Amino acid sequence: MDNKTGRVRLSGFLRCSSMSDVQIVKHHLPEHLRLTSAEPGCLSFDVSQTDDPLVWRVEERFVDRTAFDFHQQRTRASGWFTATSAIARDYTISGLEQNEQE
Repeated sequence: MDNKTGRVRLSGFLRCSSMSDVQIVKHHLPEHLRLTSAEPGCLSFDVSQTDDPLVWRVEERFVDRTAFDFHQQRTRASGWFTATSAIARDYTISGLEQNEQE
């Protein structure tokens, strides 16, 4: 089952405004990575600090929209979201259009 058209990809950046924000990300990220990687339909999930210590690269891939939506719902109810909700996110999501047509 390798239907690439059904896959959803989120790509972008988490942009901290201070080193305090960076510490929040560093503190909460390991559990967020662990929980997300264990989700059904998660193909890959990577959050890594860039050369700019305030900016984190985010790359997520899910098997389909159902898996992506589940991730979004779980994340919004998590400690990660509560702790990082004030940190700016700059994301592009692709693959939702194909899923809507199915």
